[in-house]
Amino acid sequence: MNFKTTNFKKMLDSSLKIIVGDNVLHAKWLNTLSYMENAGAKKISASEHKENVNLIILKHAAEEHRHAYYLKKQIAKIDESLCKTYKNSELLSPNHTKFYLHALDIAVCRYLKAKFNLSGYDLKFAAYLFVTYAIEVRADELYPIYQTILDDARSKVNVKSIILEEEGHLEEMINQLVEFSSDWEHHAAEVVKIEKSLFENWVEALHAELPVSA
Repeated sequence: MNFKTTNFKKMLDSSLKIIVGDNVLHAKWLNTLSYMENAGAKKISASEHKENVNLIILKHAAEEHRHAYYLKKQIAKIDESLCKTYKNSELLSPNHTKFYLHALDIAVCRYLKAKFNLSGYDLKFAAYLFVTYAIEVRADELYPIYQTILDDARSKVNVKSIILEEEGHLEEMINQLVEFSSDWEHHAAEVVKIEKSLFENWVEALHAELPVSA
């Protein structure tokens, strides 16, 4: 692990500790995660073919919507009067939050179009596979870190059920990517690099907003 990566992980960890320790920030964090899960679900639905919709796509869209709902409900464990909408004032780093998934989708579409010469539905479906894979890799890292901090703080908030479902999603995406391309791992690694840059920008913007520097 290089110096930059170590520093970033420390920034993420310290940011989450500050957030969990403040009720308003924590509510906004949950709302921000809910927003991103909801945005992901809508992206999945938007990638659907008009007729050829498989069970896994429906399952993923339904579960991402449920995650958005579950995270939103968790806010009531902190203060049920907080974060009723997805307005900017009720999100953390709203501009970066709303840019992250959209920017990832666009960058991945450009990459896949160049590498596979895809267009139309074929491009949408390929982007769904690779974007979802990258998001699941991220979720498999982020949610356990968050849960550990919740446990240490003895918070009533809990994301263990999401962790279990995201692990299942990642396995399903790998199975689909194997069918898509024999060289899927190389392309997935490139997509993960794109996601990593966007995620780090988001965390840095979030960290800069916090009232206490760590």
